[in-house]
Amino acid sequence: SNMGELCVHSVLVTGANRGLGLGFIQHLLWLPKPPQWVFATCRDPKGQRAQVRLGQEAVAVLGNRSTRCQAGEAADPASIKAAAAKVGEHLGGSGLNLLINNAGVVKSNTLDTETLETMTEIYTTNTVGPLLLGQAFLPLLKKAAQGSPGSGLSCSKAAIVNISSIGGSITCLYAWGQLQVPSYRCSKAALNMLTKCQSLAYKEHGILCFALHPGWVQTDLGSTGGNTPPVTVNDSVKGMLKVLSSISEKDTGTFLDWEGKIVPW
Repeated sequence: SNMGELCVHSVLVTGANRGLGLGFIQHLLWLPKPPQWVFATCRDPKGQRAQVRLGQEAVAVLGNRSTRCQAGEAADPASIKAAAAKVGEHLGGSGLNLLINNAGVVKSNTLDTETLETMTEIYTTNTVGPLLLGQAFLPLLKKAAQGSPGSGLSCSKAAIVNISSIGGSITCLYAWGQLQVPSYRCSKAALNMLTKCQSLAYKEHGILCFALHPGWVQTDLGSTGGNTPPVTVNDSVKGMLKVLSSISEKDTGTFLDWEGKIVPW
């Protein structure tokens, strides 16, 4: 179509059984030039919802391409290593172009009701998960970067996209009145720092890393606390894919939203 469409050989999306993750899978497959490989991971691929949503919608659209709903918690080291090995097998000699760390959880706690358990659980999924995934898929991302011509960084070459949230912005403190959710906010602020660290460490390998705020989206997570968010999954994912197609080396280590605007840290 008009402005640069995202053009990648392979993508992995975590948290793909519903919400934004499922939206990513669908929109990637609807691209004029869809990726040859779309890998999906979700917590419980045997769960009925995952089967229904991924089975009928995503896999039906796939045709001759392949998606795998790989089991495993978003931050379980053994299942992450197994997923990386499996993806590597499918890709053969080529690397992975794009890792979208989308899996995330929220619990609608206030400052008074947070506990050691909720802080730890949310941090483990939202922050440690993307760290471990970056480590596990680094060899495949490096391989993709090496196999891609040109010197600049881009999502078509090799990239880690961490789906963050404006809720983690210390400057904005967005929607504090509606939702305190300190564990979620802390985990996303920490994810933003992880993104910065990854961008610095992985730049020499030709890998672009940035954090992306999808908007406040009408998903199960977005509707926490009984709110009706303003942005649809469809609009958010379309916007994010447009951002992915247009960012370059200067954007590595930044925090952008689904419309391409800079979000303050």
